Amino acid sequence: MNQINRRDFIKKTSAASLATVAVPTIVPSRVFGKNAPSNRINIAAIGTGRISRIMDMPQVLAHDDVQLVAVCDLDAKRALEGAQLVNNHYFKKHGKAYIEPAQYTDYRELLNKDDIDAVLISTPDHWHAKLGVDFARAGKDIFMQKPASLTIEEGRFLSDVVQKSGVIFQIGSQQRSSHQWRFAAEIVRNGRIGELKKVYVGLPGDPAGEEEHELPIPENLNYDMWLGSTPEAYYTEKRVHPQVGYGRPGWLRCRQFGAGMITGWGAHHIDSAHWGMNTELTGPIEIWGDAEFPSSGLWNVHGEFKTHGLYENGVEMIVSNTAPNGVKFEGTEGWVFVTRGDYKVTASDPVANEEGVKPLDASNPSIINSPIDPNGIHLPVSENHHRNWLDAIKSREQPIAPVEEAHRSCSACLLHHIAMKLDRKLYWNPKKEKFKNDKEANALLSLEQREPYKLV
Repeated sequence: MNQINRRDFIKKTSAASLATVAVPTIVPSRVFGKNAPSNRINIAAIGTGRISRIMDMPQVLAHDDVQLVAVCDLDAKRALEGAQLVNNHYFKKHGKAYIEPAQYTDYRELLNKDDIDAVLISTPDHWHAKLGVDFARAGKDIFMQKPASLTIEEGRFLSDVVQKSGVIFQIGSQQRSSHQWRFAAEIVRNGRIGELKKVYVGLPGDPAGEEEHELPIPENLNYDMWLGSTPEAYYTEKRVHPQVGYGRPGWLRCRQFGAGMITGWGAHHIDSAHWGMNTELTGPIEIWGDAEFPSSGLWNVHGEFKTHGLYENGVEMIVSNTAPNGVKFEGTEGWVFVTRGDYKVTASDPVANEEGVKPLDASNPSIINSPIDPNGIHLPVSENHHRNWLDAIKSREQPIAPVEEAHRSCSACLLHHIAMKLDRKLYWNPKKEKFKNDKEANALLSLEQREPYKLV
């Protein structure tokens, strides 16, 4: 049985930092009125690490028509601390009348629970597609952190299963729920910069790391399952996540679990670029470029790079670590640049703020100083990404960042990554999702998967 015995676990850890208050598991309806338990969405958090703690769990806990009833993490210590976070939220808001979420270390125990309506998937990238497929088949609505998959074939499989299942799926491309990103896309689509010719995507880079020695696997971590479908590799803390605190985890810099910044931030910016280009459901037809990769060390994702993608409409996308962080659309009559008001996704991301950079800028102020004509092209409006997902769960209408668009933005990132590895021009068929006459490139569309965690 993988549901955590809190009493036994607390004995093995710091009572001062991990002890929680015994609380009722049912919230009286009088506490919430119209948002009584029977009217609320029951959510389980799958993965309770950094991004879940600072974004996904707090974002859903902010809404009274939701109750976070379960947490799951392969690191039992993190599962317990995730439950504490939920407990503390409800205690501060409602006194003693709050929910104590159940704690799990194996997500499979949640698949058939009728009292779970939806899940937050906030795990490392290599688990995204597998979890998405399993929970979609179980009929659970899904909010998933980006990127959608580790490989292009995984992403196609995920999108097909989700669409067939009919569950509501939202990818964590929260720039779609930001005014300046939506407005920039509308500016481009409405022709304010003339005919779109080029799009420049600026991403941060990742430094290489030192060699790391093998360490004993912590008793609280199911490391074999954490590796999932990827190859066996000895445990060292910087390959996984910190055992103390919630700093930026080392797996982000290991190709075994992700592709580095090209998918880490690229999934955000290329998705936003696609929004403005009106190419959310396709991809480039030619891709080329180069990158530097570490010759040694544990961390082996790409460093400095510059890649290009040519789309069927003639627009060229240039992605690099040297362009300003954000997206610049360049047309025949001007340009518009958009970025975040604060660059950092989290305080520990390796992104330096640039002084004087505006969240929205243009070659001529008139381009951005007036609203879009009422009869012009208007994109869907979302002011809060998690709220948009919750509303979609209730209405059963598609949210602002659905699964096929999530797959297409992720697959574009991975195409750029394949071009980095092969260092030559590649020719892609976005409809068939195959490279043309290129066995070597097509072999990189998937990775060998380890039993018993294969995506099937």
